[in-house]
Amino acid sequence: MSHPIGDVAERAAAGFTAQYGGRAAGRWAAPGRVNLIGEHTDYNDGFVLPFALPLRTVAAADRQDGERWTVWSELSDETITFGPDDVAEPGRVTGWGAYVAGVVWALREAGHLVPGARLAIASDVPLGSGLSSSAALESAVLAALLDLGGLELPAERQPRLAQRAENVYVGAPTGIMDQSAVIRCRGGHALFLDCRDESVEHIPFDLDAAGLAVLVIDSRAPHRHADGEYAARRRSCEAGAKALGVAALRDVTVDQLDAALAGLDDEETRRRVRHVVTEDQRVLDTVALLRAGRVRDIGPLLTASHVSMRDDFEITVPEIDTAVEAALAAGALGARMTGGGFGGCVLALVDTDRADAVAAAVTTAYAEQGFTTPNTLTVLPSPGATRLD
Repeated sequence: MSHPIGDVAERAAAGFTAQYGGRAAGRWAAPGRVNLIGEHTDYNDGFVLPFALPLRTVAAADRQDGERWTVWSELSDETITFGPDDVAEPGRVTGWGAYVAGVVWALREAGHLVPGARLAIASDVPLGSGLSSSAALESAVLAALLDLGGLELPAERQPRLAQRAENVYVGAPTGIMDQSAVIRCRGGHALFLDCRDESVEHIPFDLDAAGLAVLVIDSRAPHRHADGEYAARRRSCEAGAKALGVAALRDVTVDQLDAALAGLDDEETRRRVRHVVTEDQRVLDTVALLRAGRVRDIGPLLTASHVSMRDDFEITVPEIDTAVEAALAAGALGARMTGGGFGGCVLALVDTDRADAVAAAVTTAYAEQGFTTPNTLTVLPSPGATRLD
C-alpha cells in the first residue's frame, strides 16, 4: 500500500529531472489523512478528530518564466500545461490537473501573484480509498507555490483556500476537515477540529508509547451510490435541524436527544439525527480520554461509532462490516469505517504486536466471502504538509 517517504520524494525529484532537466528548487510533501472518529459531523457544524498518515504526495518544483504552469504526474505519466485563460474560471482544466489548476485559481482569486512553475508529482496516497489523495495533492502544490512565490498565507487560512479550489474549481463538495488535517496535523497528535469556527487543538495521540498502532484496511469495495447517498444524508440532517429549530445538529446535545427525537415524525430522520448527535459526543469523549493519556480506552468508542454508521446512518457495505467484525474478533481494541461511506477504509486500534495477526484475519474473512483481497497498512500519526528540502 505504501513506499517509505524517502522513496516518494526521490521519485518526485527524479521525475522532475527527467521531464525538465536539472534539479528542482525544492520538494514539498503533504500527507493523506484518516479520521479517527467523527463521521458526517463536519457539515453539521460538529467535531472531527483526524490525523495525518505517513503516506505522502510530494511536489518537486521550480519557477519558470511567465504565467505558465507545467505539471507532470507519475501516476499517469502525463504532462499538462495551463495558463491564465485556463485559470480564469472554474472547469477549464479537467481530470487530475484540475486539482493543481484549482490551487492556482484560488490563490489568484485571493489576490496573490502566483509564480509560473514546473512541477513533478509523485504520491503514495492511494486514490479512491477515502484517505484524501485530492487534499494531499492540493496541499503539496499549495505549499510549493507559496514558497516559490514568497507568498504570505498563514497556516490557519490555507485549508479554506485549498478547500475552495476543490469545491469551486474542481466541483467536489468536500468539507473543511480534509485540508485542515493534511495541512495542520502534527506528528504524534490528532487534530481536534471544531467545524463551526474552524478552531483546532492538537491532542496527544502517542500510539507508540502505548504499544499500539492503527491498522488501516483499504476495503477495496467499489463506492456504491456514494454521491447520491451522501447528498441524501446531508438533506436528512438539514431537515432534522430545521424541524428541531436549530442552526445545525451540533446544537442538540446528548442530554436533549430523547426529547428531540420524540419531536420528529419521520423514523429515518430520527436515525440520522441520532447518529450525528451521538457521534459528536463520541468525539468529545475520545478527546477527553486522549487528554488523560488513556489511549487504549478509546476502542469501544470507535466500535460504537461503526455500529451507529451501520444501523442509524446506513452508510456501510458488506466488505466494510466484514473487515470490522474480523478485526474485532482477532483482538482489535476497536474498529470502525472511516470516511464518507459506501466503500473506503476501516481503521482498527490494535496492539502493535497483534497488527499482523489482525490484518491476516481480515484477509482470511475476505477470502471466505469472495471479496477482493484488502490492502492493509499499520500507521502512526504523522506531520502535516511541510517542505522537505
